[in-house]
Amino acid sequence: MDSSSLAFTYVFCALLVGGLVVRTLLSSRQIRHVARHREQVPAPFAATIHLDAHRKAADYTIAKARFGMVEAAVEAALLLGWTLLGGLDALNRVLLSWMAPGLLQQLVLLGAFALVGALLTLPMGWWATFRLEEKFGFNKMSLGLWLADLVKGGVVGAVIGLPIAALVLWLMGAAGPAWWLWAWGAWMAFNLLLLVLYPTLIAPLFNKFEPLPDENLKARVNALMQRCGFAAKGLFVMDGSKRSAHANAYFTGFGAAKRVVFFDTLLQQLNPPEIDAVLAHELGHYKRRHILQRTVLMFALSLVGFALLGWVSRQAWFYTGLGVQPSLDAPNDALALLLFMMVVPLVTYFLSPLLAQLSRKHEFEADAYACAHTNGADLASALLKLYKDNASTLTPDPVYARFYYSHPPASERIARLQGAAA
Repeated sequence: MDSSSLAFTYVFCALLVGGLVVRTLLSSRQIRHVARHREQVPAPFAATIHLDAHRKAADYTIAKARFGMVEAAVEAALLLGWTLLGGLDALNRVLLSWMAPGLLQQLVLLGAFALVGALLTLPMGWWATFRLEEKFGFNKMSLGLWLADLVKGGVVGAVIGLPIAALVLWLMGAAGPAWWLWAWGAWMAFNLLLLVLYPTLIAPLFNKFEPLPDENLKARVNALMQRCGFAAKGLFVMDGSKRSAHANAYFTGFGAAKRVVFFDTLLQQLNPPEIDAVLAHELGHYKRRHILQRTVLMFALSLVGFALLGWVSRQAWFYTGLGVQPSLDAPNDALALLLFMMVVPLVTYFLSPLLAQLSRKHEFEADAYACAHTNGADLASALLKLYKDNASTLTPDPVYARFYYSHPPASERIARLQGAAA
């Protein structure tokens, strides 16, 4: 191994170990902080949150943090196995011994990697659903439904993913040094197409979507959207309760295809004014152009990513430094894609606090929009119900929350809403 490859191996190991250490330290802080406050409901919530619900949220948060630590260790071990321990290199060599080099062999490599990776992480997914979520009363799935979701997800992923992967691989081999720019354009077009197709073609494969049956609630929601100058294709109820007791509402689609989706669990938990307030919050994300900002940010980051991939894919040390011997007489484009997808999360993990801070800023702005168009007290009441029903802790560790939380902690968010309502 030459000096460049060795140096890159050291950088890779430093990022892997550093990320694992940071994850462990942050999770340990979260566990200790939540456990320390388990026996007392914070004063601002004492009148609305029962101690038993507070304890359940603490226990659920601690259990998820402990599971997350195990999951991070397993993921790090698998990453080492695929890279420095030779897993990806061995898989590629086996396929090359069975198949002629070329586009088909590279697509098979991508598919085999995805399949083996899914099988290796299957036990963790099963544990999260049928042990962790089940223990706290959130899982509503049978084993059959869980397996059916896995199969359908794999088929949909193959049908959608393989064509775009084939296009990117073809561009890498045929479009010259600027292939990454063409590939980025294709990737962006693909993502925009998914925004249009997902609500009507993909999501119904996994859930039922029925028109909102409550005429009074429909009238309230339509009146709210009219006041906010927002048009949607329709109002739908999703049968989220067949998988989980967690509640949510969201907008999906793009342009004229936008639709409002309520989880059936949300409609069971909130009253009409509270539903109005939650929907107004989601409208706030659109009206404050948060969706557009995030889309532009995604475009910009992906452009940087494709440019970086275009450079490292031509460097021998990128392969050898990660335990892979590039072929001299066969394309290495699929190897470059897979190695890049494995390494990039190690770097972007340390950007999490910046992205989380931006997201929390957007949440406060959407809350302010909701307060301007509905009653802030209704939104605060709705959030308290959702915190309780989703067993979200009211006492997260401040450092952990700053690093990870895409939504402001309950104490900060409710205090602002109550102040606005007052």
